[in-house]
Amino acid sequence: MITLTHYLVLTALLFAIGLVGVMRRTNLLMLFFSTEILLNAVNIGFVAVSHYYGDFTGQLFAFFIIAVAASEVAVGLGLLILWYKRNGSVDLNSLQMMKG
Repeated sequence: MITLTHYLVLTALLFAIGLVGVMRRTNLLMLFFSTEILLNAVNIGFVAVSHYYGDFTGQLFAFFIIAVAASEVAVGLGLLILWYKRNGSVDLNSLQMMKG
């Protein structure tokens, strides 16, 4: 039987994987993916705790996090495409050398 502890361990593992991805961040696209992993890990935790306590508040928070993540991806990918068209790379080191 799967308990709340199993879900929280899964949440911690996914969060750690996402955190390592954010800390390495050499590619802007991988930074977006890592951020999505972080947000989904938090969603799993919210939904698991919400189900354990029989309250829908955690599921409601997860729904709003999904909505925020979708808007983040839409805006982020638009900026990513624009940056790639201008510079030909999505490397984050090239972002530090912006020309004004």
